[in-house]
Amino acid sequence: MSQLQGILTRLKNLQEQSASGEPMQRFFEVNGERKCQVTYQPKSEMFELEVYQDKEKPKRYQFDNIDMITIEIFDLIQ
Repeated sequence: MSQLQGILTRLKNLQEQSASGEPMQRFFEVNGERKCQVTYQPKSEMFELEVYQDKEKPKRYQFDNIDMITIEIFDLIQ
């Protein structure tokens, strides 16, 4: 549960830091390996998740719900 709370806190901080109107980014890593990147777009209030997989192009997904992206990130780093 604490890992979910940590992800949610980081995403909320991302929203707060983008109050200036500029998109903000955050990476999530496991053992020094980047698993994904989250960009928050304040104008559209959307999160964009870019998932990194070995020898593949990154895949992008958009979320308008902070809880849903939190669960997706949690699944990726498990």
